[in-house]
Amino acid sequence: EEEFKWLLQEKVHAVLKQLQDILKEASNRFTLPTTGLGGAIRQENFMLSTSGTDQLKGVLTLQGDTLCQADVNLKMFRNNQLLHFEFREDKQWKLQQIQDARNHVNQAIYLLMNREANYQFKTGSEVLKLMDAVMLQLSRARNRLTTPATLTLPEIASSGLTKMFTPALPPDVLVNFYINLNKLCLTVYQLHVLQPSTTKNFKAAGGSILHNPGAMFEFGNQRFEVSHVHRVECVVPWLNDALVFFTVSLQLCQQLKDKISVFSSYWNNRPY
Repeated sequence: EEEFKWLLQEKVHAVLKQLQDILKEASNRFTLPTTGLGGAIRQENFMLSTSGTDQLKGVLTLQGDTLCQADVNLKMFRNNQLLHFEFREDKQWKLQQIQDARNHVNQAIYLLMNREANYQFKTGSEVLKLMDAVMLQLSRARNRLTTPATLTLPEIASSGLTKMFTPALPPDVLVNFYINLNKLCLTVYQLHVLQPSTTKNFKAAGGSILHNPGAMFEFGNQRFEVSHVHRVECVVPWLNDALVFFTVSLQLCQQLKDKISVFSSYWNNRPY
C-alpha cells in the first residue's frame, strides 16, 4: 500500500515531467526557429532524385509545415521533352500531415501540464485514463506522418496544388507531395487520354497513396490512363527525430501503465 502511494504521488509525476520534456523537444523539431531575434522558422532545401534515372528531379524548400518553393524537372517519356516548372512566387503549400502531427503533440503536452506537480492522484485508474489520453494523441501524431492520405486521381487533379506552378502544368501531368515516415515525397503522374473509340474496359481507380501505371480515371469530361509514374523522395532529419521521440514517449506511457496495472491488480485481489 505504501509503495503504491509512493508510485501515485512521486513516480507518476516524475514520468509526467519526463514525458513533457521529451514532447517539448518533439514539438520544437516542427518549428526549427532560426538563431537570432524574431523566432522565424528556418528554411531548408532538399534535393529529390533517384539513382539510375534522371526522369524526375526536384529541389524543395521546406519551412516548418510549409513548402515555400518547389523547382521540378521532368523528362517526358513520349517525346523526351524536358519540362521545368516551379511554384509561383505568390504560392506556398501547407503540408497538412506535419501541421496535424504537431497539433496532436501539443495536445498531449497540454494534457500532461494539466496535472501540476502538487496534484494528488487518488487512484490507479485516474493515471491509466491520463496515459490512454496522451497515448491516443501520440499515436495520432505518429500515424499522420506514417500514413499518407489515400487520394483518388480526380482528387489529385482538382487539388489546389495543380494551380501553383509556373509555367502551368500540362493537362497530362499530375503532381502530389506528401510525407511518408521521415521522408518528403514527390510523385508525378504522366497521363494519356483514352479516346472514346478505345476498346479498353474503363474502370475508375479508387483512392490510393500511390497509383500504378494503367490506373484510369475520369476528369473534366475526359477519360485518362496513367502511363508513367515517377516518385522521388528525401529524408527530413527532424521528422526522424520527432518519430523517435513519439516512440520513446509511447514506451514510457506503457511502462507506467504496466506498473499501475500490477499494483491495481494486487490491490483489488488482496485478502481481507
